Amino acid sequence: MAHGDITHIDIPVNDLGKASDFYSRLFGWKIAEQPGFEGYPMWQAPNGISGGGLAPRDEGFSQPRSYVEVDSIDETIAVAKEAGATVLMEKQPITDTSAWAVIIDPDGNHIGLYEGMTG
Repeated sequence: MAHGDITHIDIPVNDLGKASDFYSRLFGWKIAEQPGFEGYPMWQAPNGISGGGLAPRDEGFSQPRSYVEVDSIDETIAVAKEAGATVLMEKQPITDTSAWAVIIDPDGNHIGLYEGMTG
């Protein structure tokens, strides 16, 4: 994926099993836990490209969140702050070769940032 592409969408849910059944039936998504990511089933759309995860809903994560591929999270956060965004979650590792962060745009939308390569 290239800088600016939407790479992943997380959907907050209360019951991972129920949500997996619902989205599989509704959209034909393949949903499975990946090794190292237990408790976070990932979904793949029938096109084999689109995907994301089902994550436990909590007070700070109550609406779906899109993640945008960026060349550098650090540089993107700097530009976002200059443009009026705030940082909800600083850069955190996902794997040895990937990381994520979350910003809040000037309108209050939570946008995930993703950098690197995963499995």
